[in-house]
Amino acid sequence: MFLALLVFIVVAGAIIGGYYAYTTLPERMANQRLQERLQGLSTSPKSGTDDSVLARSKEGPLPMVDRLVTASGGGGLWLNRLIQQSGVHTTSSAVVIMTIVLAVAAALIARLFAGQALFMPVAAAIFGSLPILFLMNRRSARIRAFEEHFPEALDLLSRALRAGHAFQTAMGMVADEMKEPIGPEFKKCFEQQNFGLPLRDALVQLSERVPLLDVRFFITAVLIQRDTGGNLSEILDNLAHVVRERFKVLRQVRVHTAHGRFTAFVLLSLPAALGIMLTMINPDHMNPLFHERIGQTMLIVAMIMQAIGFVWIRKVIKIEV
Repeated sequence: MFLALLVFIVVAGAIIGGYYAYTTLPERMANQRLQERLQGLSTSPKSGTDDSVLARSKEGPLPMVDRLVTASGGGGLWLNRLIQQSGVHTTSSAVVIMTIVLAVAAALIARLFAGQALFMPVAAAIFGSLPILFLMNRRSARIRAFEEHFPEALDLLSRALRAGHAFQTAMGMVADEMKEPIGPEFKKCFEQQNFGLPLRDALVQLSERVPLLDVRFFITAVLIQRDTGGNLSEILDNLAHVVRERFKVLRQVRVHTAHGRFTAFVLLSLPAALGIMLTMINPDHMNPLFHERIGQTMLIVAMIMQAIGFVWIRKVIKIEV
């Protein structure tokens, strides 16, 4: 009864928290949009500088948790950068709270239904990592979208330079014309240098937000051209051509490695599907696997080995081009 009551409290708290976030977050986000032109800045304060124009980090439902995450060092910096690169409108405190709630709820539910304390850390680790995995998935999708449309941004920059516009003006045109995620990233870079941040620092921060080799090539070419001179539009055209050719080779590689990727998914899903079918056909035959200590140990070892094998196959078929 105590476990059931505890699970009810945790689930009810999660539902109430979700409802509170659903009703209050839109208003908060509307207020934050008024400060979007200033939030991307990261200049250091100087004497006589008005604090109202300095960048401020977003505060979540628990500002104290945000400060603790920021002060934690490398882990907090990694989490904040992951949120920034994923493009999700959230804060580090919200991610930490969601992780803790999911981990505790999963551990209690596993203890209540499985009846064994051995499953509690496994369930807590799996469900507690879901927010981080979601952010990593969104970051990967956003970076892939940026990389795919990056040649179009380079072509637009090149055409604007040929038309006689300055490089900063061309970046503003890319920010206005291109969609997510290229447009917002170039807009942030354009506004940073428009508010007084040196162009070199603004471009370096762009490479930190978008960790792509093509972006580093682009920034290096721009900085070298500003120091030594040259035809920047021609350089951007050549870079756009190289990126498109690399994508063509990458698609060919994906075609040749399709068999390996399909094999990885089959090997990962086949044992789970077979176990579910055998449980439905003959439950008495599969019950010792879930209720006996040696069967539970075998399940945990099997899941670990399955995960290692899946990652190993992915590493084998992943070819850098």
